Amino acid sequence: MLVPAHHIVALPPPFEEPPYPADVFAGQTALVTGGGSGMGLAMARAFAQGGARVAVMGRSLEKAEDGAHQIGALGGQVHAMSCDVRLPEQISAAFDEAERVLGAVSLLANNAGANFPILAQDISANAWNAVTRIAIDGTFLCSAEFARRRIAAGQGGAIVINSAQYIWTGFPGDAHSAAAKTAQATMTRKLARDWAPHGIRVNAIAAGFFPHATSTAGRREGGTEALQNMIPAGRTGSIYEFGWLSAMTCTDLLGGLTGQVILQDGGESLRRSLMMPDYIPPRERAEGPWGWR
Repeated sequence: MLVPAHHIVALPPPFEEPPYPADVFAGQTALVTGGGSGMGLAMARAFAQGGARVAVMGRSLEKAEDGAHQIGALGGQVHAMSCDVRLPEQISAAFDEAERVLGAVSLLANNAGANFPILAQDISANAWNAVTRIAIDGTFLCSAEFARRRIAAGQGGAIVINSAQYIWTGFPGDAHSAAAKTAQATMTRKLARDWAPHGIRVNAIAAGFFPHATSTAGRREGGTEALQNMIPAGRTGSIYEFGWLSAMTCTDLLGGLTGQVILQDGGESLRRSLMMPDYIPPRERAEGPWGWR
């Protein structure tokens, strides 16, 4: 069933009209992990729209360069780098490179992550580590490197973390990712408390469904329309909305905001009614997300 025509579906402004001034990040450098594609690229583009110089960091230099090319098309100064966020020495070198090319990093977006659907009992130790080490270790190591540099310089800064709405509910086939994203939310609150005296703010976005080229959201029977029928707002999110909110938390416009996990899901987490579809265990589903046979 489509969203009824009489339902009011609020749409965002076009990408060319960000909700903040074009110079809100002027003179600042933002480093975005996993910034070459998907939600990380949306974050990077949003920072560029606010006038920031942007360092795009990814394990694949080719992918980072592809993202940097798109950001450069907006007219901003951008630099692509390769880095494995699980390795502290590579993180330090990447910060050195970003600061040498673009200037001191005062904004950090932790987006790097990995995920794939698998039932919990089938997750191997290697599969568990592949997801959790990037999201948990990578987020902490990058944040700590950022904070040490800002504290040493006697300057503040802002960090935003890409978490997920299923940290409160779980999601079929996502035991590894749900655990990692929940750890990020807890980390957000703790880091914000530790670094508040130094003027460093830390927030996270618990994102809902934002379909994009490299996501699995919407890849089910009925596609995006089926997802929209599940969401009270009547639609999935536009990827640039996620980027805007992420960047917005780092602006002085929200200078008093820290230690918060902001839910951006179109009300999907509120979906409750007297008549709900029967629950089908993942193993018994014929279609995703996620069906196994």
